[in-house]
Amino acid sequence: MQSLASARALRDCGLEGDRYSDASIRKGPDYQLTLIELENILAFTSATGLALSPDAPRRNIVTTEVRLNALVGCVFRMGEVVAEGIELCEPCSLFKRRTHAEVLRFFVGKGGLRARILAGGQILVGDPILPEA
Repeated sequence: MQSLASARALRDCGLEGDRYSDASIRKGPDYQLTLIELENILAFTSATGLALSPDAPRRNIVTTEVRLNALVGCVFRMGEVVAEGIELCEPCSLFKRRTHAEVLRFFVGKGGLRARILAGGQILVGDPILPEA
């Protein structure tokens, strides 16, 4: 995991260089792109007193000031990229093993969003996430 200033999203694939961009590893279209709200990561730390860095949930994109749950079933844009929110990204045993047991309870309904990439392109840090009209 590494923080990048930009990433290239590949249509119906994933982010360039991400392990899930390899179709033989990807379990389905919902593994193309994952997002999580920084506000929920900070709320976990505040509520539990346990440290959790923004990269710890291992989502592709950490967002601010956007409610990802509202994007399930919606098409949205980030920079040049158009994506479709497929389903919530609920906490799993891997997230627990890499962090704290408490994540399994805390992040239910707050673990982020799985999305499918409809149109590829560049995503830059700071690009707004906007529903498509």
